Parts: sequence; structure tokens; C-alpha cells
Amino acid sequence: MLVRPLDPGTPDARRLIALSDAYFHALYPPESNHLEPVEALRQANVFFAGGYVGGELAGCGAVKTLHDDSDTYGEVKRLYVIEAQRGRGWSKLLMAYLESHLRRAGVALVRLETGIHQPEALGLYRRLGYHERDPFGAYRLDPNSVFMEKRLDPGPD
Repeated sequence: MLVRPLDPGTPDARRLIALSDAYFHALYPPESNHLEPVEALRQANVFFAGGYVGGELAGCGAVKTLHDDSDTYGEVKRLYVIEAQRGRGWSKLLMAYLESHLRRAGVALVRLETGIHQPEALGLYRRLGYHERDPFGAYRLDPNSVFMEKRLDPGPD
């Protein structure tokens, strides 16, 4: 997989985002889906990346740089790999790319919200060093949500 920055407004990115919408809507009720629309993903504080396999967009992910009372952090959004490409390590590669971007930007804390019906995602995040935490930002307790975070080690990025 070749990962590079991508405008989420391109037709290929919009198609992938629509596929991820359908996937998440099939798993969770509307109040438990915290999906960023394309226009929100085009904001200055968001870094969106696409992963290509054989020249086709097969995955994506984004990080939003946000601030709360005590920290600046990156929030992972829209991590998604098409079904035909799952199980090949592409999500791990996309996460490494997003974390590398945050390190270069001087952001040392990453947070995310994921769902209870995604054991593969939960396993990935745990293997990558994320641990559970309370809701953050505008999130509230939700029985369908798992909130996680990780401190990034300074790296060679």
C-alpha cells in the first residue's frame, strides 16, 4: 500500500467515505456514529490520507488536531479499509502514517473513539499501544463506544 495525503473531496475519496458510512451505519444506531462529513475533513486542522493498492484507493484515515484544557491532541477519524483489502496490515500502515504526521507537527497525544462491534479495530489499537480512557472533547458516555488514547514517543519522523 502506498499512503499519501489526499483531498477528501475527490471522487475516489468521497466513494470510500460513503462506503465507510454504510459500514458504520450497519453496525451502530445513528446516535452512536460520530462520522465526519467530507467538508469537515477538508478543514485546516485535519490531515486526510489515502492508501492505494495497485493504483486504486483502498483505505483512508484522518487526524484532527484539537485542543482541550490541558493538551493539544490528534483525534483519529475515518480509518477505513475496503473489505477486499482487510487483513493485510493496511490499517496499521495508515495509522503509522497518521501518527508520523502528528509527530512532525509536534503533537504527542492521539485519541480516538471506536465501536464495540469492531473487534479487529480494537485489537489493532491495543497492539499499537492505545489504552482505554473516559470520553473526551464533545463525546459522552455511549454503550456502543470505546474511547482510547496513546502518547507518541518522539521518533525519527
